[in-house]
Amino acid sequence: MEGIEEFLNKRNKEGLLRILRPASYRKDSKIYIGDREYIDFSSNDYLGLSNHPKVIEAAKEGLIKYGASSSASRLLSGDLKIHHELEDAIARLKNKERGLIFSSGYQANIGILSSFCAAGDAVFCDRLCHTSIIDGILLSGARLFRFRHNDTGHLEEILKKQRGRFKNILIVTETIFSMDGDRPDLKALINIKARYGCNLMVDEAHATGIYGSSGSGVVEEEGLSKEVDYIMGTFSKALGSFGAYLAASKSEIDYLINKCRSFIYSTALPPAIVCANLASIKLLSEEPYRRIKLLESAKFLRDGLKTKGFDVRGCSQIIPLVTGDNERTVAFADFLKAKGYWVMPIRPPTVPEGESRVRFSVIFNHDISVLARLLDDISTLPDALRVDAERS
Repeated sequence: MEGIEEFLNKRNKEGLLRILRPASYRKDSKIYIGDREYIDFSSNDYLGLSNHPKVIEAAKEGLIKYGASSSASRLLSGDLKIHHELEDAIARLKNKERGLIFSSGYQANIGILSSFCAAGDAVFCDRLCHTSIIDGILLSGARLFRFRHNDTGHLEEILKKQRGRFKNILIVTETIFSMDGDRPDLKALINIKARYGCNLMVDEAHATGIYGSSGSGVVEEEGLSKEVDYIMGTFSKALGSFGAYLAASKSEIDYLINKCRSFIYSTALPPAIVCANLASIKLLSEEPYRRIKLLESAKFLRDGLKTKGFDVRGCSQIIPLVTGDNERTVAFADFLKAKGYWVMPIRPPTVPEGESRVRFSVIFNHDISVLARLLDDISTLPDALRVDAERS
């Protein structure tokens, strides 16, 4: 087994050693590292709700009324009426019978998948699904099959060979992929699900709040709420707060309350966070202009980068610019930081080998003037760091 020092030395030599970079302050589109101000392009606060006065006030009221902690798990004395109010709000938002809230997206995915799947079952997962999904599948004991990213033909090819060997089959995908910013063909996945007698779970962490007529997500936008069995997501991105949820049928939620270890053995979400989440959900209907502006801004930046010849992927507020090797990616990020932009290099194992990238996360607080300036500054990128769409 690889030792600690050996692991760290190897990572450092390969330029993959991760370090923490504490910010002294962060608000809206600005982040302060040391004594310098940057425009933050690494935040998931897509709608700018983390500093919304109504969200902050709701959190304050919850803190004063209930205290700083729920102080116990939900099945002991940590279960408050506001937890149920939040779960009801999620159920309405997602057009499902019931909702269940979790302490984080990671805890939600490992708990949901390890509860619904077991030895003798199989899970067919998009190759680019989040690590929390993979870990949940591995923890379940079910057989894991990974199909090529957004390739429903490959999924069906594997299913034809494997379906008869397993009792239950679950297909898992994301609706907006966190590192590529693209989306799957949900209708094709639902057709495959029906043909092969499977269930379908989607992770809407990066879609909730942004897509659909009510801001529910991609599932709502495509009118597929009834056909998708399990809709998971988080409060920590566009909703600007913390925690996660699952929306499903009443019996499935009841099952998780009795089976899901990451739910049963975790202290309930703090009341202030629950109140903030409720306020954020309400703001989706009160201020729909936020998601409209966000997607318009993202299109402006994505189109601008493409016009300049860069290898840009996705169709969402997440805009990855693929640079290739690790050294070039780090140098590109350093170039941007020198210009005043906080853009992080994304490298293996987060993305596949040879697909390192800088990832622009557009948020509501990015004005078009800032995005235009960013495009102008990127135009001065040294040729040695540039990898355009044709050469990548």
